[in-house]
Amino acid sequence: MDDLFDLSGQTALITGSTKGIGKAIAARMAQYGAKVVVSSRKSDVCDAVAEEINRDYADRGGKAIAIPCHVGHKEQLQSLVSQTEQELGPIDILVPNAAVNPYYGPSKDMPDSAWDKVMETNVRSTFWLCNMVIPGMAERGKGSVTIIASIAGLQGSVELFAYAVSKVAEHQMARNFALEYGAKGVRVNAIAPGVIKTDFAKALWTDPVRLDQMNNKLPLRRFGHPDEIAGAALFLSSKAGAYMTGQVLSIDGGAAITP
Repeated sequence: MDDLFDLSGQTALITGSTKGIGKAIAARMAQYGAKVVVSSRKSDVCDAVAEEINRDYADRGGKAIAIPCHVGHKEQLQSLVSQTEQELGPIDILVPNAAVNPYYGPSKDMPDSAWDKVMETNVRSTFWLCNMVIPGMAERGKGSVTIIASIAGLQGSVELFAYAVSKVAEHQMARNFALEYGAKGVRVNAIAPGVIKTDFAKALWTDPVRLDQMNNKLPLRRFGHPDEIAGAALFLSSKAGAYMTGQVLSIDGGAAITP
């Protein structure tokens, strides 16, 4: 039987992949044979992570290249896609992961600039990137997109107002794109991580209230780790997830069922 998780020969583009969840996804996909693009704003960091992945997984058939990109700039996103196709071939797997959350607190105190930055980076750039990549997948009759969203888009939030709204939008993008392109062989899903112990979510896992919730209320009684999201992304991008589309997969330690 073929390995259900084998990604040999496939090209995977993962944004925001120099640390945290994105880095873990890039590394695991390379481990299972994919050619991966490591991308974030800083070229030196991209280079370092690509070198690390190549060192660790070259013997598995995986390969990583570095292409820096600021996802908030449309021309840079288009260049990212074009360069990926030129160097590695058509994109089989897309993981829009890059996101920002410049403000943590009550909505009434959130500056307009922070709201705009969240919507431009988390929503508009994901929309742009999907529209740059998915039509090509549809022409070839196959492809998988996994949007890294958040459980914040499934719950009410006081401190994460704009971020939560942006993640609701990403959940709906997964459903809409799945309907639009499913008949052409393209699957689109989203992952809604709970609190994962990364620098990005530091404001959450250092919050005493949320820490208390983790320790006393969540069924698993702990924070998540980037690799636990990477495993789900690998599933959704491989043959193992071939009959799954238009879904938002919560990986949250049981937060969604906690009263």
